[in-house]
Amino acid sequence: MIEEQFKERYKAGNTPWDIGKPDFNLIQTVTTMDIKPCNVLEIGCGTGNNSIWLAQKNFNVIGIDASEIATQKALEKASKTNVNCTFIEINFLNNKIEGAPFDFVFDRGCFHVFNLDQERKIFAENVSAHLEQDGLWLSIVGNADEQRDHPGPPQRTARDIVNSVEPYFEILSLVSSHFESDRPNPPRAWVCLMRKRRSV
Repeated sequence: MIEEQFKERYKAGNTPWDIGKPDFNLIQTVTTMDIKPCNVLEIGCGTGNNSIWLAQKNFNVIGIDASEIATQKALEKASKTNVNCTFIEINFLNNKIEGAPFDFVFDRGCFHVFNLDQERKIFAENVSAHLEQDGLWLSIVGNADEQRDHPGPPQRTARDIVNSVEPYFEILSLVSSHFESDRPNPPRAWVCLMRKRRSV
């Protein structure tokens, strides 16, 4: 089960995605799209780098993760930086997150861990259920256009993303980029900004 895999990796300290700083794709999107401070849910917050950056910009942030180790580290970081964030150990797909509906949802590498289109659709539907009308979702997804001979994040095609989110979201932008990384050749990524569709 995916949730257990992440818990085990945090226990083992095998967390290459935890780079100790917010992802530049988040910073770029929030600033260029002029997303104003609002209620935010970060799914798969890890040790809190992105949530803390948002809180420093006056967003009201709840970060969730399946790993207790990750959320504890996030709480410690937040207290050291003197920002007010809430971090909760919880399974997103099986639980309604308190504080919903949110105006903005962010995930860096959660949506892409599901291999089946149907699983990704369930994830997208659940994001939609947690958002206000016209709420935004920013997802950073491993990009299948990268030819790799080494391990890295799961890779999805643009079509994988569109097929999964289209029933629930209007895609505002889908841009090829890369993950914030300490590696000399960072893994390629899709940066997908979506708006929740209005119910018919």
